[in-house]
Amino acid sequence: MNQLYVSAPGRICLFGEHQDYLGLPVIAAAISLRIGITAQVSSNSHFHLIMPDIGEEAQIDIHAEQSYSHARDYLRSSINVLKREGLSWSQGYEVWMHGDIPINAGTSSSSAMVVMWLRFLLEIGQPPRAFTSDDLARWGHRSEVLEFGEPGGMMDHYCAAKGGVLWIDTRPPFAAESWDIPLSGIVLGNSLQPKATLETLGMRRRDVSEGIALLREKLPAFDLATTPLEEAETFLKDLPEVPARRLRANLINRDLTLQARETLLRRDLTRLGALLYAHHEQLRDGLNLSTEKIERMMDAALEAGAQGGKINGSGGGGCMFAYAPGCKEEVAEAIRREGGVPYIVSVDRGAEVERL
Repeated sequence: MNQLYVSAPGRICLFGEHQDYLGLPVIAAAISLRIGITAQVSSNSHFHLIMPDIGEEAQIDIHAEQSYSHARDYLRSSINVLKREGLSWSQGYEVWMHGDIPINAGTSSSSAMVVMWLRFLLEIGQPPRAFTSDDLARWGHRSEVLEFGEPGGMMDHYCAAKGGVLWIDTRPPFAAESWDIPLSGIVLGNSLQPKATLETLGMRRRDVSEGIALLREKLPAFDLATTPLEEAETFLKDLPEVPARRLRANLINRDLTLQARETLLRRDLTRLGALLYAHHEQLRDGLNLSTEKIERMMDAALEAGAQGGKINGSGGGGCMFAYAPGCKEEVAEAIRREGGVPYIVSVDRGAEVERL
């Protein structure tokens, strides 16, 4: 019983892409691509991490306050976050980390890693600590986002911690509602085009924030969550083109997310594909997040029978996914012909521990 296997899933954002950091709701799902560690007790006073997927190793002193060697040093920040919660570690481990979540592709590989690592640290920490999946998500957000002052919400951390299909209220103090939705027929397509997550999130957030500030000069009562698009549209036409277009796209996608909530809670999946693609159009045209290759992959998926789909993640590269019940294999092959790497995925469970 000295060996552990701990894992957490990646995710797709069904509705609400580029909405969570604005305090708007999101619908997301954990998917059956995971990252995990196999950890074996050692006689050393450190964690020795072997990460063959990225060709790196790390040594972490379990007794020291962790100083960060780079801006996204999430393994060490997770230790600091849990130390502030009163945890400590007395036993070293040899740790092998491996996953099949595409890296830097919009499927939340980094957040899944953080949540998985936190779950491991909690399992072996002292004193034993009771916690919920919501606690795990919050510590993940703190370790990855707040600790480094990065832009980003809690969607990824909730998906990795809780699993399933989730409705996420991204307004502080944040909350996630689990839905039992019979969702199948999802084909993820990796464009193999790397993306710049932090830069993309930061730029779009600034554009939308500028649009909100300018709109409130003309419409002081404007509320991003509640003001009808028709009311805002009267004034958006007088704003500079880029912030107006970004803000309009977010308002349209806000309303699409609410429509999708009603549709999914009725277990009516007949409109899901059309709603997904309408969301994609705003991400593509309003927020300029797609690429020529992703559009070719999307068009090929639709021609092969997919009912809809959208870009997944911060954009500018990375993944898209298609909703293709009844034709998953055909859609996967169509994505492959366009140079993408397809994955037929299902909705998956959250972070978990297995003692070997």
